[in-house]
Amino acid sequence: MSIYTSEYRQKLTTPQKAVEKIRNGSTIVHGICMAEPPALLAAIADRARNGDLKDISIFSFGPTEHAAETVLAPDLSDCIQSYSWFVSTSDRALVKVGLNYFVPNHFHQIPRIIRDFMEIDVTITVVSPMDKAGYFSFGTANDYTSTAAKHCKKLIVEVNENMPRVFGDSLLHISEVDTIVENHVPLLEITLPELKPEDEIIGRYIAEMVPDGATIQLGGGGIPNAITQYLMGHTDLGIHTELFCPGMVDLIEKGVITGRKKTLRPMKNLFTFARGTKRMYEFMDDNPSMESYPVSYINDPTVIAQNNNMISINSVLEVDLLGQCNAEFLAGSQFSGTGGQLDFVRGAFDSRGGKSILALYSTARNGEVSRVVPRFETGTVVTTPRMDTHYLVTEYGVVNLKGKSTRDRALDIISIAHPKFRDDLLREAENMYLI
Repeated sequence: MSIYTSEYRQKLTTPQKAVEKIRNGSTIVHGICMAEPPALLAAIADRARNGDLKDISIFSFGPTEHAAETVLAPDLSDCIQSYSWFVSTSDRALVKVGLNYFVPNHFHQIPRIIRDFMEIDVTITVVSPMDKAGYFSFGTANDYTSTAAKHCKKLIVEVNENMPRVFGDSLLHISEVDTIVENHVPLLEITLPELKPEDEIIGRYIAEMVPDGATIQLGGGGIPNAITQYLMGHTDLGIHTELFCPGMVDLIEKGVITGRKKTLRPMKNLFTFARGTKRMYEFMDDNPSMESYPVSYINDPTVIAQNNNMISINSVLEVDLLGQCNAEFLAGSQFSGTGGQLDFVRGAFDSRGGKSILALYSTARNGEVSRVVPRFETGTVVTTPRMDTHYLVTEYGVVNLKGKSTRDRALDIISIAHPKFRDDLLREAENMYLI
């Protein structure tokens, strides 16, 4: 028995015993998406529900059903205060009624916020099994989780044999861990949305804008992931992305993504967190081409810009006639978050030969509402400022706003709106003295 195996057994306990170390008034950070530790979150919720744990603050990013069914339960809101760096379907309704609070951020800055502006008592996350040298891997969630793990008073890990072992700067030594629990359950999987007719048009537009040998980033949502099937005819693409998604696996296996032409970490697929399917997790596991790094590195615009021909592809909810883009606010409430959109918009544009592409459907609510609007409603936040918006794409075309006057950009934006809304948009542009 190795010294690491002995240490592992000494630190191994049950979820209930592990969370006994959490004190009233603690601040807790947990892993994101597929790294949410279900057994530990359930044990924390049980303690709170029994009245043993009070005045807890929990920070998350895009919480999933594990958090929704445990620490985000409305009946625990008196003893657990929840905060989100990115709002999801699991906490959107809570944010809307003030039972959870959004924390504005640029994704690449969260590690610094954790390091310099927070005092974290406990970090909990899922990790892959320990190797013979005593190292776990953060697997699907490096992002800010690796920083929180190194800047907290107590680190509790939930070992899951289904969490992929990932290379890069993703390792955690057992000597850094205070407590271990085991919970070998399947990782959560996403359901890929059905393709819309608009996806094919938008996908083909964007594919034409991606040169062979480019390095790509795909954001969350249906449009970016749908793009991958229209890139099958490309050669020697590379990956430097915030989110690793299932469509990228298809491109790698088809030989489209090779990383040969990358200027930063050639032949390696760089990401900071992953969300996908069992097939994708199995592909990632112990795969030397997959490298995970903290979001403070992956999403740093100055790092992104080191990739020549960097192509950033993200989606937005709406755009106004000034070129401002909203990707996170809907119906008067926080819908998601800034995430890494602006990080990659800026990094891609500063890349030699790079492009930032923001895509959207021209309408919502079955064509009843235009996503191209004269001006945002009062209170709506701006995710990508007008000075940063580069290419905009809808099913009605592609426009480049860089270097354009307010008149020219308003006309360009109207040209990619749904035809039935264009006359009204032109009248509004006149009223705004844009044309």
